[in-house]
Amino acid sequence: MNKVNKKARFEYELMGEGVEAGISLLGAEAKSVREGRADLSQSAVRILGDEVYLINANIPAKGIQGYNSTRARKLLLHRGEILSLITKMKQKKLQIVPLRVYTKGRLIKLYLELGRGKRKFEKKENIKRHDINREIEKEFRGK
Repeated sequence: MNKVNKKARFEYELMGEGVEAGISLLGAEAKSVREGRADLSQSAVRILGDEVYLINANIPAKGIQGYNSTRARKLLLHRGEILSLITKMKQKKLQIVPLRVYTKGRLIKLYLELGRGKRKFEKKENIKRHDINREIEKEFRGK
């Protein structure tokens, strides 16, 4: 199972420095992720103290009374990885962006990358470039 955050590539300019993190889930949440029902489109990663949390990721779980599907979930990283992320974030004014959640054997992993938020004009420029490329592709296929 591999669930990708497509919105992240549009919203952020990614730097290519990625980290694989474990994620602490309940049993019903793990089952839901394996079935492909996780949504990372509105999610963010925050560092609180010396711990890293995934916030606002929608992972529904069946059969749990009063369950909050967008609760904060702890990410499992080594202390050195956390310190490295913190220093890079502060130096270059970057954010940690969750890109995809996937299974690795019986474990569930989350791939994180550092990125800088795009401005509105950069997003519009990206859309224009995409439309132009699509038109060029259509013309080549038509001939």
